[in-house]
Amino acid sequence: MPRLTRLTPDTAVGSSRDLLGDLVARHGEIGDMVSTMAHSPAVLGGYLQLSRAMGRAKLDRRISERISIAVQAQQGCGLCLDAHVTAARALGVDEEEIERAHAGTSTEPAIAAIIALALQVYRDPTSITDEQIDALREHGYSDRAIADVVGIVALNILTGAFNLLAGLTPETVTGA
Repeated sequence: MPRLTRLTPDTAVGSSRDLLGDLVARHGEIGDMVSTMAHSPAVLGGYLQLSRAMGRAKLDRRISERISIAVQAQQGCGLCLDAHVTAARALGVDEEEIERAHAGTSTEPAIAAIIALALQVYRDPTSITDEQIDALREHGYSDRAIADVVGIVALNILTGAFNLLAGLTPETVTGA
């Protein structure tokens, strides 16, 4: 059972009402996470801005989805994990690579290295070394792509932590 109620443009107040109204007007339906985030205009607005910004990330989406899978496997948000696995499949990531992402790796050394960095950003960013960043550059990652990893991890921490706090799971969302 969800711990927080879903809001609609009719039940939300202040800037959350405006944000939800705009989202409904543009997209029709909105998901449980977004409608529940509307309890905090700051959280909802921050999520929407970060989500839009990360849509412009330099990393290939097939890589960023594997990063998201690795982070969510650690964080424990089943709702996010399911969403990122579904997105990875839609992008053509095969089941073997999805399972490797669950374990925080890849058969491709360059992807394994960027996933490892993401997990360090999540768990222990003080342990990141100059040599590690140099190795990522040798794999062909630009400074922008390397920096984007922080944003991808931050977005996953925000959504996963919010869903866990709100009690949103694959079993409790609308239509599940």
